[in-house]
Amino acid sequence: MVGVPGTARRPDEVRDKPKVGGFTTFKLERILGLSPDLVLAFSDLQADVVSDLVRAGVPVLCTNQRSIDDIFRAVLLIGAAVGCEGAARGLIRDMRDEIRQIREFSSVWPDRPRVYFEEWMDPLIAGIRWVSEAIEIAGGRDVFSELRERPSAKERVVDPAEVVRRDPEIILASWCGKPVDAGAIAARPGWDRVSAVRRGQIHELDGADVLSPGPSLMIGLRRIHEIIQAAQTIA
Repeated sequence: MVGVPGTARRPDEVRDKPKVGGFTTFKLERILGLSPDLVLAFSDLQADVVSDLVRAGVPVLCTNQRSIDDIFRAVLLIGAAVGCEGAARGLIRDMRDEIRQIREFSSVWPDRPRVYFEEWMDPLIAGIRWVSEAIEIAGGRDVFSELRERPSAKERVVDPAEVVRRDPEIILASWCGKPVDAGAIAARPGWDRVSAVRRGQIHELDGADVLSPGPSLMIGLRRIHEIIQAAQTIA
């Protein structure tokens, strides 16, 4: 690995690697200066830099996963591309096993609390599909689960009044690298009637754990599971 985005945090070794820009603000000259044999990209949001790299003659593998199954396929594809297919298959088995264990553990709970995940706050954007799926695996009910099929963020914009109407019992938030302001969430007009606000159930999640569609999602899944499990004891 010769270079990483400035937002990369896992594994720990990436912190010592040269930084080549942000998620959508890559510096082409920095990437080319590293003479990579292969560039790994993610999301249609990186289409411009991918196009520039291809025109510059650099091999690029760009994935665009939106679901947990898509994540498995991306892991296998990347593993095969770098000559580590066996390790990739082993990683997928481990991830599937942990998902099965969490799903089985939460399946016996008498209640599946209503959960609202907020990906952005202006406008309010509900969670992408893999986050919605993680909430349900962890034992909750995504209050905007019908939006999970919509791949772009602008298609998942929600009305604050509709959040109040759906009355989530838990609010999870990860604002794409911006620190979450739980006090500002609680102070939104009318949100004092939301069960999650009244019960103090507003939780910030690390974007590296829930908004990066790869193996690190398992860390986010565990955290969501812990939050939902703890909420079972709150009246």
